[in-house]
Amino acid sequence: MTRQHSGGAHVPVLLDEVIGALRIKQAGRYVDGTFGRGGHAAAILDKLGPDGRLLAFDKDPGAIEAARRGFGTDERFRICHGSFAALADEVEQEDWVGKVDGILLDLGVSSPQLDESERGFSFRSEGPLDMRMDPTQGESVGSWLARVSENDLAAVLREFGEERYAKRIAAHIIRARQEAPLTSTRQLAEVVAAANPAWEKHKHPATRTFQALRIFINRELDELKTCLESVVDVLAPAGRLVVISFHSLEDRIVKRFIRNASRGDVYPAGLPVTTKQMNVRLRVVGKAVHPSEQEMASNPRARSAVMRVAEKLA
Repeated sequence: MTRQHSGGAHVPVLLDEVIGALRIKQAGRYVDGTFGRGGHAAAILDKLGPDGRLLAFDKDPGAIEAARRGFGTDERFRICHGSFAALADEVEQEDWVGKVDGILLDLGVSSPQLDESERGFSFRSEGPLDMRMDPTQGESVGSWLARVSENDLAAVLREFGEERYAKRIAAHIIRARQEAPLTSTRQLAEVVAAANPAWEKHKHPATRTFQALRIFINRELDELKTCLESVVDVLAPAGRLVVISFHSLEDRIVKRFIRNASRGDVYPAGLPVTTKQMNVRLRVVGKAVHPSEQEMASNPRARSAVMRVAEKLA
């Protein structure tokens, strides 16, 4: 997503690397699965000619407003208010199936979502316990925490936050909920901090808990898997898939998907089969890309980013 550096401007992560990996054609068709505040989209549009097209997605109403304000008059651009899990349906509506030259998925939460305390994503500021990418849809974290069982909460913290103290933190949250309703980010962060017996260096003790709750409430990993299932069919031959992840759970899913699609079907050892018979659909392009020291220094939120690129075989 677009991350914010210390100067306050919103800057897209790995911008030059993304544009290079997409190999943008002037008349190409491209998909930006996570518009954010449009940093990557603007760079793609700058490379497109009058016949090029960009289809973008975002669940956040603020992002949709920013897209319409910034690119609403550009006939080459269309924004969909919704998840990139619907990518296949929207691409089919455009009659682009098998014709898309590049797909960008810039995963995670954006700077505006983190920086606007009323969205409830950040443990560093006081805000309501919401965390929904689209606050007009679904259940907030606060509402879910008011009814969840201790075992289910611990399972979420363990699975989506890789939190080693999941059981202990869940017990503290349930105990705190019984004393008073949990309604604010700071309130929850304090409960988690008190429950966490071993704080990681340079990391707030509530980091993993907040990550887990956000991923769970927004179904982020399920939606990523759904999207990835459709990208190969959507891409044109030699079309590129570019994915930026910000934590190991996302990156593991992306890495496994690209690896499996580039290996193809598994046959018994020694069986003579051709590449076509093996159904190899993608080619890995280069190694995983990380931000430079310079980018991380100017934009600290970029430090955990990893970009992976794959190309559809003809």
